[in-house]
Amino acid sequence: MSGALRTAGRFVVILALFAGVAVLSNWPVYHQISDNSGAVLLTFVHGADRRGECRRLSPEEIAKLPPNMRRVQDCPRVRRAIHVELDVDGRSIFRADLPPTGIAGDGPSKVYQRFVLPAGKYDVDVRMRDTARAEGFDHEHRETVTVAPSQLLVIDYRPESGDFIFR
Repeated sequence: MSGALRTAGRFVVILALFAGVAVLSNWPVYHQISDNSGAVLLTFVHGADRRGECRRLSPEEIAKLPPNMRRVQDCPRVRRAIHVELDVDGRSIFRADLPPTGIAGDGPSKVYQRFVLPAGKYDVDVRMRDTARAEGFDHEHRETVTVAPSQLLVIDYRPESGDFIFR
């Protein structure tokens, strides 16, 4: 077999491999959600209050501390877990107690949940409790939303305003 024929054969094999990759890169078509559905994404990061109250140290306790660590108050690092609920048209689709992150439990709580819903109009209620109260909620938001086909509706929490944002 001559060198030119061998080179042409290699070229044909490489061309066939590239054609196969090109065809498979767009086929079959993948959709994360069906064409007549949308998704609601509940996602935020929020740090609740500290679990305990700060305590004022006595002068004797302050004197026992090394000079570079002396402070007037002793405040616990551990944060409270937050309780989050999401209802769609009066049905509960998410309820969770979200623990704080971090080795010492002093980081923010995180939520990232995705729900696929048929396209349409919905009454969405989202509630969160981030304090020591046992009943009720500290932050609530109710909104009527329209979920379009292939739409992603994001529910976020803004601690500076203390409210949930739908966008």
